[in-house]
Amino acid sequence: MELVEDFSDERNKAWCIHCTASLAGSETNWDHVPTKSLLERPLPAHVPQVEVCRSCNTGFSLDEEYLATFLSCVLSGSTEPAAQINPRIARALARNPSLQAKLELSRKIVRDSERRTQIVWDPEMDRINRVVVKNARGHAFFEFGEPMMDEPAHVWASPLELLSEEQRAQFENVAAYGWPEVGSRMMTRLAAGVDMEDGWVVVQDDVYRYAVVQEGTLLVRSVIRNYLATEVFWE
Repeated sequence: MELVEDFSDERNKAWCIHCTASLAGSETNWDHVPTKSLLERPLPAHVPQVEVCRSCNTGFSLDEEYLATFLSCVLSGSTEPAAQINPRIARALARNPSLQAKLELSRKIVRDSERRTQIVWDPEMDRINRVVVKNARGHAFFEFGEPMMDEPAHVWASPLELLSEEQRAQFENVAAYGWPEVGSRMMTRLAAGVDMEDGWVVVQDDVYRYAVVQEGTLLVRSVIRNYLATEVFWE
C-alpha cells in the first residue's frame, strides 16, 4: 500500500476511538486496521494504523483470533490443524483445543433435498461482529478522521455466496456515493487513485478490501478472503 498523508482535524485525535479515554492519560499503541491476523505474511507496506489505548487493543485479541481461525476453517472445510493453509492458524488450533472444539461445534454436515452433503457453519456472531465494528471504527478514523465512538446503528456480516445477484451488485457499488471532505485520506485516495479499485481500498489482493463512504453519517464495508462481506453504519 502507498503512504497517504493525513490532513484531517487534529482535535479528533485526542481520544481512543473504542472507549473514548483520553490518549494523553493512557498507555497507547498503534493498532492495525484491518487486524493483522486477517492478512497474509508478509504484510503489505503501510497497512493503516490508528493510535488507541493499549487495554482496548489487547481486549480484542481473543475475538480476532476466533475470527481469523474460523475463516481459515471455513475455507479449508475442516477444523483440523493439518488442514489449514496458514501455519499460524494451524499452530493456534493445535495449542488451543478448546477453540478447535468450539469451532467444530459450529460445523454441521447437512443433506440437501437430493441427499447431497454439505457443510454449514454457525459461528459466534457476537464475536465476529465485535471485530467487524473494531475494524470499521479504525477504517472510518483513518480515512475520514472521524472518531465514530457511538454504537453503530447497523452491523451485518454474511458470506458473499449467500447474497442474491441484486444484493451483491448493491453491496459492491460503493463508487456511486459522493466525494468525502477535503483533507481526508479518502479524498486523496479518490483523487489520485491510491490503492483504489472501483471505490474500494485494496489492502491485500483477494484477502482484504474496504470502503468508507458518507451515507447518512458513515458507512463502512469490507470483504475478507473473498468470502465474508461486512457492513457497519453510523447514523
